[in-house]
Amino acid sequence: MQIRKITKSNDLDLKLPNEPFEIKGKIIVTRVQEKWQYRFQENKETYWISFPDEDYQMEDIDAKGFALGAYNNGELIGLAIFQNNWNRFLYLSDLKVKKDFRRKGVSKALINKGFEIACQEKYKGLYTIAQDNNIVACQFYLKQGFAIGGFNNRDYQYTQQEGKADVYFYLDKLD
Repeated sequence: MQIRKITKSNDLDLKLPNEPFEIKGKIIVTRVQEKWQYRFQENKETYWISFPDEDYQMEDIDAKGFALGAYNNGELIGLAIFQNNWNRFLYLSDLKVKKDFRRKGVSKALINKGFEIACQEKYKGLYTIAQDNNIVACQFYLKQGFAIGGFNNRDYQYTQQEGKADVYFYLDKLD
């Protein structure tokens, strides 16, 4: 597997379609004595959803940050979008892997390369956001060393997704 930046010469790779992922519960986040705590609550029934496909444009990606692609024998199998941010943490705004290549280290490799670039650019680490009902993503970020750094249960209020919340995950550079 190769990880490389997406540039104008291969910008069609930004069109990697979203594929379904399993919703099987939610992460319950609390803050007690200045520390984040969490537990996982499994659903009785699971279901699959897919996010709408994005319409990424190379000019926008370059203006805000960069994109990385994961390739297996020349085939694009994963995509990570990173955005510059004011808070000294590079924002991982999107991470997706083709269904047949999940749980094979692709996401980890994309994050590791993004983290390496973030450190070279003098960022203090990475951060990302996952919905509380996407426990597969939440468990993945925690396994990769991210820590919960915030929780927002208001963004989806008054929308069709009311009841969902966002969990903020941070991966710090160790100086």
